[in-house]
Amino acid sequence: MDVTLRIAARYLRTRRTTGFITLLAWISVVGVTIGVAALVIVPAVMNGFETEVRDRIAGTNAHVLLLSFEDRGIVDTTAVMARLRARPDVLGISPFVYSKALVTRQGIADGIIVKGVDLRQERGVTTVARDIEPPLDSIPDAVGDSLPGIVLGVEIASRLRARPGDTVVIGTLHGAVDSPLGLVPRLRSFRVVGIFESGLFEYDSSLAYISMNAAKELFDAPGITGIQIRIADLFQAPRVAKEIVEQAGGFPFRSSDWIEQNANLFRFMKIEKVTMFLILALIVLVAALNIVSTLILLAMEKQHDVGALLAMGASRQDVVRIFLFAGLGIGTVGTVFGAGLGLLACTALARFRFIDIPSDVYFLSSLPVRVEAGDVLLVVALTFVLCLLAAGYPAWWASRRTPVESLRKA
Repeated sequence: MDVTLRIAARYLRTRRTTGFITLLAWISVVGVTIGVAALVIVPAVMNGFETEVRDRIAGTNAHVLLLSFEDRGIVDTTAVMARLRARPDVLGISPFVYSKALVTRQGIADGIIVKGVDLRQERGVTTVARDIEPPLDSIPDAVGDSLPGIVLGVEIASRLRARPGDTVVIGTLHGAVDSPLGLVPRLRSFRVVGIFESGLFEYDSSLAYISMNAAKELFDAPGITGIQIRIADLFQAPRVAKEIVEQAGGFPFRSSDWIEQNANLFRFMKIEKVTMFLILALIVLVAALNIVSTLILLAMEKQHDVGALLAMGASRQDVVRIFLFAGLGIGTVGTVFGAGLGLLACTALARFRFIDIPSDVYFLSSLPVRVEAGDVLLVVALTFVLCLLAAGYPAWWASRRTPVESLRKA
């Protein structure tokens, strides 16, 4: 073992005359431990939330949408859908009709987005079908009384006080009739056949699903609004979207993807994670300041030893290394304890889920946890850098003393 490292370890051990300094060293260790543990746990929880939100958004939405600039939508879909199915990275496709409308029931009205889908094809693209209660093989074009079926988001159903079996009326200006009193909207009655709950308020409070045939008839649509596409790697959606438009022949086709549609949300979550990381890093910074005071007291206490070392031929670099090793020793012990405590807490949270959160607010019943190795390594590196910087001034101050000054003041 390097002699400077041995001396640094010896300085931090408990002695009758240096017991207070050792106590300060352990207080610094505890500070570093708490800071590192917090920096491991909080980003892991935020990663868990981000993953849950991303999976739900990417599940409720298709990865890529192929749309048209034309008002009539995509009329000739045979060639386009054949090209899409031929791509090896496309796992599923589903056409859809999409428009805003007004829904009413017993005097209660609400604005919604109506989406016409083929539920069988939708299963290969989104997770909507598995979120419907009661489960449906398809959305019927006509129920027993010849009314087409509709699936409402759980928040819409709650506002309308509607349950499966109830009747709602959808109003739209597509195909509206011009009269002396103005435009008369087209009204169609629908039978509620299911309620879906994605867990995301934005979708549960605005989306309703009907069959493709009912949607084309309701909105007087000659074609489809677009084609939903599920791909093998959802993070490649922007690239695949551009390639699909080029493959379809360019204009009037256009594309959109789930990352583009939710860019603001994910940007906010990223900024929030960075901000929380910087705030929690202040805990480690405070612990590093404790290291400064501890090492300054240690340098003052060991002036005689430093003078003796310099008189015996030790270099000033050796003195600097002694105090740097002392500071890094405190940081290393605190980092190891903190990282271990943080990972242990994350494991316990993921396994036992003993912290409950209101599921009606956060769409989750317990804290999600996802530890990323990169975050842990960043915490360890940041802690070592702060501890090294904290030990720098005391080490420099101790090395500036001459042997005569150190021995005289001792």
